[in-house]
Amino acid sequence: MKRFIVIVLDSFGIGYMEDAKVVRPQDVGANTCKHIIESVPDLMLPNLMKLGIMNALGEEIGNMKKSNEAVFGKAELMHFGADTFLGHQEIMGTRPKKPVMEPFSCSIDKVYKELVKNGYNVEYKGDKLKFLLVNSCVTVADNIEADYGQVYNITSTFDLIPYEQVIKIGKIVRSVVHVSRVIAFGGENVTVEQILNAAEEKEGKYIGINAPKSGVYNKGYKVIHLGYGINSEVQIPTILGKNNINVTLIGKVADIVENRYGRSIPCVDTEDVMKITVDEINKEYSGFICTNVQETDLAGHGQDVMKYAEKLKIADKYIGIIMDKMNNDDVLVVMADHGNDPTIGHSHHTREYVPILIYNKKMKSMNIGTRKSLSDVGATAAKFFNVKMPENGQPFLKDYLNKTCG
Repeated sequence: MKRFIVIVLDSFGIGYMEDAKVVRPQDVGANTCKHIIESVPDLMLPNLMKLGIMNALGEEIGNMKKSNEAVFGKAELMHFGADTFLGHQEIMGTRPKKPVMEPFSCSIDKVYKELVKNGYNVEYKGDKLKFLLVNSCVTVADNIEADYGQVYNITSTFDLIPYEQVIKIGKIVRSVVHVSRVIAFGGENVTVEQILNAAEEKEGKYIGINAPKSGVYNKGYKVIHLGYGINSEVQIPTILGKNNINVTLIGKVADIVENRYGRSIPCVDTEDVMKITVDEINKEYSGFICTNVQETDLAGHGQDVMKYAEKLKIADKYIGIIMDKMNNDDVLVVMADHGNDPTIGHSHHTREYVPILIYNKKMKSMNIGTRKSLSDVGATAAKFFNVKMPENGQPFLKDYLNKTCG
């Protein structure tokens, strides 16, 4: 029995990438990990510290020290921008392609016509810039938290419409637009007025609903991410599934990565997500487990340092439990998919290097350097299980894997 376990601490970057100076100047100075630890001086993350988070960061801060036993490195983002959806596709072995970037205003009329054709009541809302209100309870607009023009949001109140109907609306929108993602989501105890009052314009070209301000994250939040142009056949979940190897995706990754041969368990609450992960490890089967801890990213969007730190502490506790339950052949990778520095002055993702922290009971300390793509994780999983490589990525720990896990 052997498991390859990946924990993605969503948005826990370790410093802005050099190309941000050109492609994302608003992110220069971002360092999610460093700034959270500096802002919360008594924060202790003992298991992440043991795994080498400060080694990957490259400095010690307060009580958070480097580890003498860590196997660690960091990775660049190969995908354009700093995006959860594209980041996870990259982790799974996809070679990133530049997404179509356009304001919702370029698609609003065709989306309107398609929704009306499918029997929905659709209204234009907004003053100079317009968005859509569907059946008086669902908005379709720009995502103003991700890179502008890359994502459209379907925002709803589940007090007035079931989640399944929101997904149907999302799929209709997805069928006629060509941006990277359409995100369909909502929450409970939210009024239409709250959603409409959270509408904001950005840069004179984009209009969307400020999701944290609308209140949809506060209770009963559910979400599905509908991607564009992703080929699951070249990704590690499909490759493993076709080889009859168990694949379990937990948390947000279950919403955004195709896993037709395995099990996908969507969940948002950090403690629930980590408990489910522990439960899967307790089942003692061989396979690939990938878990996304989403609430760190939500705290980043909310520019809430203390909430971010609280979610890290919960994740850290369960990472320690997972490490204790691992056998000698298991490999654990703890990483991120981008940054979301709550101190940088904006609520968007930040283009940052991400930590790659690796644990196996038999490994000795090692620096794997700076990887060129998040896909190196998917490629390493392929090497671990001795299956064909995904489309993108180079495995790390080759010598160890050749001796132990081939």
